[in-house]
Amino acid sequence: MITVYLNWFTNDEQFPFFIQYGGHKEGTPLHKHDGFTELAIVLNGNATHIVNSETYFIKKGNVFVINGPTSHAYQNPHEFKICNIMFRPEILRSAGPDLCTSNGFQALFVLEPFYRNIHSFQSGLSLSIPSMEHVASIISDMINEYNDKHQGYQTMLISRFMELVVYLSRQYDNQENGMDSNLMHLANALSYIEDHYLEPLTLEEIAARSNISVRHLNRIFQSYYQTTPISYLQRLRLERARMLLRQSGLPITKISYDCGFNDSNYFTRQFSKAYGLSPKAFRLNQ
Repeated sequence: MITVYLNWFTNDEQFPFFIQYGGHKEGTPLHKHDGFTELAIVLNGNATHIVNSETYFIKKGNVFVINGPTSHAYQNPHEFKICNIMFRPEILRSAGPDLCTSNGFQALFVLEPFYRNIHSFQSGLSLSIPSMEHVASIISDMINEYNDKHQGYQTMLISRFMELVVYLSRQYDNQENGMDSNLMHLANALSYIEDHYLEPLTLEEIAARSNISVRHLNRIFQSYYQTTPISYLQRLRLERARMLLRQSGLPITKISYDCGFNDSNYFTRQFSKAYGLSPKAFRLNQ
């Protein structure tokens, strides 16, 4: 199996982003990506998509995201044309909190790629013809910007890329057929947790907001995300606390309460377990 590197396509270390039209008259070898993510949009035709050891039929309108560790290849292409957008995953961190708490964003850009690397998983997004026309227009503008490289093209590209990410996330949200219901329940739970993680939350409340039972919530979290809802909630709180310890002069006790921990001693134990330093030692090392 081949390992593909982003610098095969671009040598710009300051702007690790690449976009192209991919026309495949023949199949491609099985390969994985080293340290970058690929957003693929099928613009025309069809092919067999091999993902790890599974095969899927893909056609015009299919959209999927492949993370680095996942191996994939295209076989038996027929008038097959795609758009490849290759980028470092950290680019998506510039997404605003309103997008990060979107079910469609969580499903398409976070959960699907993660889960696809563990189990077989067919892409959940298939665009309608009108949606494809809109996406094709955004892609065309992006490719022109990338090829022409006029002043400000990097800013323009990231702006259009985030526009595309938002649009695809909304399409995933609005899609009703062919969707994995468990994945959308999980995306709904993640969105709710990320929007309310600094508030008191219970499993019962998260499950109710996701329209599933607590037992089912725990099951799909473990299956898709390999963690529990409470562990995920606690991780968000600890990450917030770490940021406040680094960037503010707030007392540690206040930070613990502001981040959803009712017991500062419990907060200290959990922080030390997660990061190998107590909150006080972490702050002194910054």
